[in-house]
Amino acid sequence: MTTVIEEPQAELQESVEESQGWLVFEYAPVSLFSLKSSRATSTAGKTLLTPTPYAVKMAFLDAALRHGLTKDPEGLVRWLAKATLRIGVPRHACVTGTIQRVRQEARAPGEASPYRTTIAMREFVHYSGILRLAFDLKTCADDFIALLLEAAPSINYLGKRGSFVQYIHGARRTDLGAGFTEPADEARAPQAGQRMFLDDFGTKASFSALNTFLQTELRRGMDRRFVDTIVPLIVYSSGPAFVHYAAKE
Repeated sequence: MTTVIEEPQAELQESVEESQGWLVFEYAPVSLFSLKSSRATSTAGKTLLTPTPYAVKMAFLDAALRHGLTKDPEGLVRWLAKATLRIGVPRHACVTGTIQRVRQEARAPGEASPYRTTIAMREFVHYSGILRLAFDLKTCADDFIALLLEAAPSINYLGKRGSFVQYIHGARRTDLGAGFTEPADEARAPQAGQRMFLDDFGTKASFSALNTFLQTELRRGMDRRFVDTIVPLIVYSSGPAFVHYAAKE
């Protein structure tokens, strides 16, 4: 049985430094979610059902930099790369497909406008339930835990800008129950769900490579890696232009 220990933020800092288990942050989704797989190149790419570890860690990195919580972004990226992260998906996720008019960069140089109008398929996810982010304390240094506790309340979107969430609280868990993502090759038992490749920080990730304002080449497998992951949601129902996923009872 999973034990949940909820404590005030200051007391939570002391307890996590003395224990093993998981540090879990809970968020309430307050808008539609959308995040196309980083491996997709088509404008018709489908959305993932959950934020990826890469997107979550980038959110913590962004919050830490915006609020001046670190003076060593390279060190923070190394901490994030070492941290094991699991995503607790909401109990229900309904995916709706739409066709939108978008603008893309012109293909040929010298065109009248630097952008051209086209259409693209977009998918959006409506969540019902709580989204949870779980960090394995065994993979987190004490200073890193303190930074996570400071940065977590400042995160207000995950995935694409506009996929807003609202921070609820942090809690320490002795272990994770059902409802959290798990790498397919580390699954302790067969688990029903959707298999997806979710990106994460690579073992050699660096701030210079992840910084979009620099021209450093992002190395696949080193700066960013893709993990075959089981997302614990099964198809509940479907119809024209929508699929309803739910957690297995």
